[in-house]
Amino acid sequence: MILLPYTILPVYHNSKPKKHKTEVVDSSNSDTVVTLFAMAGGKRIETYEDFVKVHGLLLTASGLPRSLHYQLFQKLFSETFDGGVHFGIEPSDDGGRQRRLVLTSDFMAKESHVFLVDHAWTFRLSDAYKQLQEVSGLAERMAALMCVDIDLNSDAEETEEVVDRVSQQNGTKMSVLEAVESEIRSAKGNGDGTVRWLELEDLDIDDDTLSSLNLSSRFPGLLALSLCGNKLENVEIVAREVTKFEHLRALWLNKNPVVKKCDDQLADRVLQGLPRLEIYNSHFTAKFGGWALGFCGGVYEKDNPGSVHESDHQLESVSSLDLLNRCIHNLINKAFSPVEFPSLSYLNLRGNPLEQNSVADLLQVLKEFPCLRSLEVDIPGPLGESAIEILESLPKLSELNGVNASKILETGKHVIDSILQPRLPEWTAEEPLADRIISAMWLYLMTYRLADEEKIDETSVWYVMDELGSALRHSDEPNFRVAPFLFMPEGDLASAVSFTLLWPTQNVKNGDECTHDFLFGIGEDKQRSARLSAWFQTPQNYFIKEYAKHCQKQSKSLISPSVHSSATRSLHHTDGSPLRVYTDLPQVEEFLTRSEFVITSEPKDADIVWTSMQVDEDLKKAAGLTDQQYINQFPFEACLVMKHHLAETVQKAHGSPEWLQPTYNLETHLSQLIGDYYVRKRDGLNNLWILKPWNMARTIDTSVTDNLSAIIRLMETGPKICQKYIEHPALFNRKKFDLRYIVLVRSLNPLEIFLSDVYWVRLANNPYTLEKHSFFEYETHFTVMNYRGKFSHKNTPEFVTEFEQEHQVKWSEINLRVRKMIRSVFEGAAVVHPEMHSPRSRAIYGVDVMLDSSFQPKLLEVTYCPDCTRACKYDIVGEGGVIKGRDFFNDVFGCLFLNETTHVSPL
Repeated sequence: MILLPYTILPVYHNSKPKKHKTEVVDSSNSDTVVTLFAMAGGKRIETYEDFVKVHGLLLTASGLPRSLHYQLFQKLFSETFDGGVHFGIEPSDDGGRQRRLVLTSDFMAKESHVFLVDHAWTFRLSDAYKQLQEVSGLAERMAALMCVDIDLNSDAEETEEVVDRVSQQNGTKMSVLEAVESEIRSAKGNGDGTVRWLELEDLDIDDDTLSSLNLSSRFPGLLALSLCGNKLENVEIVAREVTKFEHLRALWLNKNPVVKKCDDQLADRVLQGLPRLEIYNSHFTAKFGGWALGFCGGVYEKDNPGSVHESDHQLESVSSLDLLNRCIHNLINKAFSPVEFPSLSYLNLRGNPLEQNSVADLLQVLKEFPCLRSLEVDIPGPLGESAIEILESLPKLSELNGVNASKILETGKHVIDSILQPRLPEWTAEEPLADRIISAMWLYLMTYRLADEEKIDETSVWYVMDELGSALRHSDEPNFRVAPFLFMPEGDLASAVSFTLLWPTQNVKNGDECTHDFLFGIGEDKQRSARLSAWFQTPQNYFIKEYAKHCQKQSKSLISPSVHSSATRSLHHTDGSPLRVYTDLPQVEEFLTRSEFVITSEPKDADIVWTSMQVDEDLKKAAGLTDQQYINQFPFEACLVMKHHLAETVQKAHGSPEWLQPTYNLETHLSQLIGDYYVRKRDGLNNLWILKPWNMARTIDTSVTDNLSAIIRLMETGPKICQKYIEHPALFNRKKFDLRYIVLVRSLNPLEIFLSDVYWVRLANNPYTLEKHSFFEYETHFTVMNYRGKFSHKNTPEFVTEFEQEHQVKWSEINLRVRKMIRSVFEGAAVVHPEMHSPRSRAIYGVDVMLDSSFQPKLLEVTYCPDCTRACKYDIVGEGGVIKGRDFFNDVFGCLFLNETTHVSPL
């Protein structure tokens, strides 16, 4: 065992937590929220009682057993980091691309210790790339911690070149003739002198050398030949020479140029010329039989190659048969039978398509093996999509895919796998350290969220545990648990320091690997199996099938709306008095100046309530509102203004229209998204996605990524949709932009909607690029600059004129497509959710639209009670005259309540 030293290294923090009150949301269980009140100028903690008083809620939320609270208090105050005394960090068995934590103490009892794990890097996501570039030593430490500081391919190639060069200089590399003579001597010493298994690997054999060796004359009884790692290039020569072995059962030509360049052509020639060949380049041929199966069962090897006779009865004792990735298309033949393998108890069929056999036929054949108790197979795969159905068809199985059969039946899991391979980061030798870290960090990150006395922090804090904590790997049956913890030695948040607590949840003995559950508290009801795809290579075929079902369902659920427009009546008091309006929006209060309306400060006295708050039954009761008042919102409008409901509404109404990018609610359709991702990756398509919270504006907690692990891990900061990013948008002066339209809704049944003549463009500040580092640049990929970044307003008519000139297009044609799209959105809502209709509702909605590079509109989102600051602030000077900003709400109220159409047009 190689143990790496565990030392305390510098800690990199983005910023200090806010003062007063904190709310920590543990990423390991997003349902657990802990609120801690710490008054400014708090008393310094000196006793255990003080510690519990200040940290009580945090201690409870962490899940740390009460018996360990005092030990934690002692270690925090003495700053004791004693993990190195009890643990060692060891390279895992994947070439040093991961590490694991092992117990070096003799024994550690359950809940007997608590350890402090430092946070090596703490940051906000938007600052990650910048910090890696600017903070001295950070990138180097993170690269080493995440095992991305090595160049795998180049190192392997350089090592091979050095070995070859040294061997040649020292004369130690065996020549081809020496290898042949060595094989002959070995055969004479071990048997009858007949060579049946010949390995001539990595000997620089080229086409001419192969021809000159005349191997078929020297070894006429050859059964297995390996020429791997040589320099064979010519299909004609290679095929001619190898097909001279009439008894050949196995041929390996892997890692030769001819295989890379002409594999299909060579395979056809070889298989045609060697009718008895059973294994070609590690794959089974269609003629496979007892020899190939015996090879995989450990019977036939170099020291026991078998004979030229069809059967020598050596298969009867085979109890374990590993057929992993043998590219078998048809398993049912004479050789694979309980007659030939009566003792077979373990069978691995993973990685084989078996598409020429039906599920029923395969199950019937497997059922006939009397001793078969353990089976490994892709699920979904050739035996169907359900582990439960496989076990019901093969009742003698005690284990399926490494999991106890009774446990599978108890839990009801249909897709199971106990040997998922870790998802290791990939990079090239030329890729900068920062880029490697950004890709790899999602395998290591944890998160929590802070809050002050007024609100929860809008962006989560992400952190990487130190070398000890980051060596903890996942297990569904872990022996340790971790939880973030905020220690405040001065009794207030200004003194807070974050740690992760680590403690044993099982008895652990020397040499055991220490693990924790990456998804603690998350079960299948929250898509646990799919979420494990962030860290492991989960079965791609399962997710691809789920995606196919999703696509089929959408194509079948099209609704053809037939919603007719009509006119609602205008509102007037019979005595001619103005309509009373209550509003909590300063813009409405300031700019609604028409004589037909008057502002009132009492909601219960108003004819019209125009508010930014959600009007529910509790608010109605508290404010004294009645059903006779008009409200600026429609019932169930969440089907439009919440992003996941908007996508669902559009998909139910229209299937997959061109104007809506593929969109998935990650809380319910993660498997389908993963399937889409895998299909795009397989087909070489762009895989850039944008993640948006269900119900937050101003691009808060919004991310752009092409990393599947990142997509899944970002679910931990709150419910989100994942939408295909518009990677090739229309640009304006090389910058990204979108458009905010204002839709006025008088009625949904009949449908009566209008589009304001006032709309505006929102521009990014930086030139658009798809460079990876740019995904963290807000001012490159996002356009809302009212609240962050540099704001610059562009008059709409000027934008239209310049855009037409830049792209040689007619804006009027684009505008028609936009209008048609917006109409379709509200038609869909009216049909799918008729419960939205209310005769006492009138509202405006913001509809955000982007154009792709073909100038086709794409729906981004619909917002309730949109921010109309620009509409009120800026006059629009166009061909039709001037639209005064101060008249915007006069026109809106005139349309909605007086049936006017000034500066609006019906959709």
